[in-house]
Amino acid sequence: MPGVRGPSDYSLEPPRHPSLKINSKEPFNAEPQRTALVTSYITPVDLFYKRNHGPIPVVDDIERFRVSIGGLVEKPIQLSMDDLRKLPKYNVTATLQCAGNRRTAMSKTRTVKGVGWDVAALGNATWGGAKLSDVLELVGISKLTAVTSLGGRHVEFVSVDKCKEENGGPYKASIPLRQATNPDADVLLAYEMNGEVLNRDHGYPLRGVVPGVIGARSVKWLDSINIINEECQGFFMQKDYKMFPPSVNWDNINWSTRKPQMDFPVQCAICSLEDVDVAKQGKITVSGYAVSGGGRGIERVDISVDGGKTWTEALRYQKINVPYISDDDISSDKWAWVLFQADVDLPENADIIAKAVDTAANVQPENVEDIWNLRGILNTSWHRVRVKKALPVANSNL
Repeated sequence: MPGVRGPSDYSLEPPRHPSLKINSKEPFNAEPQRTALVTSYITPVDLFYKRNHGPIPVVDDIERFRVSIGGLVEKPIQLSMDDLRKLPKYNVTATLQCAGNRRTAMSKTRTVKGVGWDVAALGNATWGGAKLSDVLELVGISKLTAVTSLGGRHVEFVSVDKCKEENGGPYKASIPLRQATNPDADVLLAYEMNGEVLNRDHGYPLRGVVPGVIGARSVKWLDSINIINEECQGFFMQKDYKMFPPSVNWDNINWSTRKPQMDFPVQCAICSLEDVDVAKQGKITVSGYAVSGGGRGIERVDISVDGGKTWTEALRYQKINVPYISDDDISSDKWAWVLFQADVDLPENADIIAKAVDTAANVQPENVEDIWNLRGILNTSWHRVRVKKALPVANSNL
């Protein structure tokens, strides 16, 4: 990528918020405290989770920056940031979620490989940029095209980022052409995040944002976009981020038997309480987030304080003072999470559970053991928090 380079070490890392929970220093991977995650519908940039595979790229000369659009196209081009800004700008509010979100809980069942994420490896932001469908028209690919005249069926995003998993080569991933050319899929080449220029951790100067899909497909620090016949053959498409049954482990895995994971299943988590909290008996507020992939809304969030014997439906909301309607795209952000809240009566010792149902009637699985997989991805099991009774305060008036 002209004007941008991938450093060979970690000496030029950007500053980060001190409250982040660091799961890996080199490469830097971190998430916010779960209680901070749902203090606002839009996640502040500095509290948005950081997922990296190598040193953060450095921009030497933004004026020289170009992203190339090529592959199976009749007229490949290179675009500057000025070129991209001349295209219609769209703002899309979308939740990006790492496929490994809640991996730590899955690893308690059986050992898995990957960064140990708690429940906050996701964030909700308003992304600004050009639609990929508009950009592809510049190389002669019409909207709603599933295959080009030259046989292109997939769009590959290639980063300037160099990572060990690709033997020092660039991070890359792909999505189907039919998704890339669909304006309603809202796939962006984003240069803004929450109304500000992207920062380095989140892909400056340009990244892909693929709403409703696991974060691994929203490639940062874009170098090139290629129209290809087959899906990307890179490591992160072919030997990672695939969903295997619990019977498969590293001694009997066959990567070619599974497709790369795309849409994220329905998910929710409690953020107002830690895994083992202490609270007084009485009313308690349980709050958190719920989200589903593919633009599916959240139909319901259920809360239980007795281990799943009885349930209370939580209040769902996105924007303040605007009722959330799960099947109404006009008043709801279809790619974004829903925040939930429920006031419940807390018994002496409570096993609090949250589970969500999306508009396609998909519901979170009850037990993590049933969805365990060797890479620890897509832990969407019921989220459980154990709350213990607070001990009485001793009388100090002696």
